[in-house]
Parts: sequence; C-alpha cells; structure tokens
Amino acid sequence: MHMATHAREGWIHSEGLRLRYVEWGQADAPVLVALHGLRSFAYTWEPVARPLADRFRIVALDQRGRGESDWDPRHRYYTADYVRDLEALVDHLRLPRFVLLGHSMGGSNAFVYAGSHADRLAGLVIEDMGPGASAGGAGAERIRRELRATPGRFAGWDEATAFWRSQRPNVPDTAIAARVSHSMRQVSDGSVVWRHDAEGIAASRLAATPQQLVDLWPHVLSLRLPTLLLRGARSDFLTAETANTMVQRNPAIRLVEVPDASHYVHDDNLPAFEAALQAYLSDPALEAWARGGER
Repeated sequence: MHMATHAREGWIHSEGLRLRYVEWGQADAPVLVALHGLRSFAYTWEPVARPLADRFRIVALDQRGRGESDWDPRHRYYTADYVRDLEALVDHLRLPRFVLLGHSMGGSNAFVYAGSHADRLAGLVIEDMGPGASAGGAGAERIRRELRATPGRFAGWDEATAFWRSQRPNVPDTAIAARVSHSMRQVSDGSVVWRHDAEGIAASRLAATPQQLVDLWPHVLSLRLPTLLLRGARSDFLTAETANTMVQRNPAIRLVEVPDASHYVHDDNLPAFEAALQAYLSDPALEAWARGGER
C-alpha cells in the first residue's frame, strides 16, 4: 500500500482540551480539512481520504468530546466552541489555504468558519447540512429521539453492534464496523461503553437554544467561494426544498443530489460521493490551489 494512504495521528490543544487529528497524504500537498458529524469521529473520513491521498493532504479532527479527543467537563459542545477548535488546528499546523469539508454538525461548523475566515479557504464542501436542519424537521427529531434512547453501556460487542445497526439500518456493514471500532471501547468488566461524551453531547444538543444552534442563512448568503453542497437523495435531514433554496439564493453554491443515500451520504453511496468530490476538486476555480500555488 502506498505510504500516502497510511493514517498519521497528531495532537493539538484548544481551551485546555487535548484534541486528536488524523491525516492522510503528503505533507506538502494541497490541504483538505474534514469535520465529522454529531456522534462521529475523524476516522469516518478514511474511506473518503484514501482515494484522494495521492494528490491531497486530508486532515480530519476528532472534534471535542469525540474519538480520542478530550471530553469537555463543562459540556461546551456548540458551534462557537467547535469553530475555535478548528482555528486552533489551522494555526497549530500552519495550514496554507485549504478546502473545508463538513458533514451535518461539521457542516454547520464549516459554514460558520467560512463566514469569518473566507481568506483562508479555497473552497467549501458541505455534506447534508443547511439552514434550519438542526432545529426542526423529521431528521432533527429523529436525532433527538436517538439521543434520548441511547444506552450508556452494553453487555458486550455483539449488543453494541446490534444497537448501531438498529440506529443505522441502511448503512453498509463497513460503516457499522467503523462506528463500533471508533466510537466504542471495552472496559475491565467486559462491557462496552462510548468513546465519545454521550451524556454531555446529548445534554448540550437537547438543551440547545436557537442561538446555540446558529441561524445558518447569513453564513450561506455571504459565501463567495466555490461551494459544493452534497445532499442525500433520501435524506430526512436536509430537505430538497431547503437545498434548492440555498442554490437559488447564492450562485456560489452548486448542489449535487447523491442517489441511494440518506443523511449519511458518504457511508451510503461512497462511489457517487467520491465522484462528486473529485469533480469539484478538479474544478478550474480551484486550479491554482490544486497545483499548490496558493500557499
């Protein structure tokens, strides 16, 4: 296997928290930074990163409270906190101008970062996130139900795996295996518990005010950089109406609907997700960045 596809791990500090990042590709290649969703982890991006690693450096952050990153004892799990962590990552790694990719919660964080750091970005890729998606609608209510019903402990790996399968009945087995491996761990009595701060994240999300969830419309409308919006055609989270309105109101946004995909687009249909992402990264608007000329 080519060395560029091997994952490398590193650590940063942000607001007293030690956060892990994972990267693939050559250190001097054009940079793509990836932000995962609410209960996900940096390694969710590994299947996306490997085919890109011969041309790009992909950096994925375990956002606070997830993966191997520290839990926040004050349960500060809101957009403003995640954006400060992203700023710390960019500063620590001294990243050149980069493309930012975010799924769901990570998409919200990416929109807000782009609103205040457009000069740092060559482009923006959003996976199934838009204004109002976190606040209302079938997908937001589904996620709230899941958070309320999630146990803190499982008798063993079989029970833990069965739980994830019940939550994500339509994602492939490889995606379930990744969730079990990267979001759960076994403790001394043989039971399996969460790696992420399940209780704190759920409490923050369920108690979030409209201000803490953030109105994304101002950030969407202010975008002037080439933006790719990837919506799962079967998504219950980002509605087709909202996605189309985003494109109508801002010509910098290009919408691609990924067939046979729910809210978890890159899990459900990786080939189509990858094809759309590769086409975007080859866009002439990103040509200088892709050549490494915008550093």
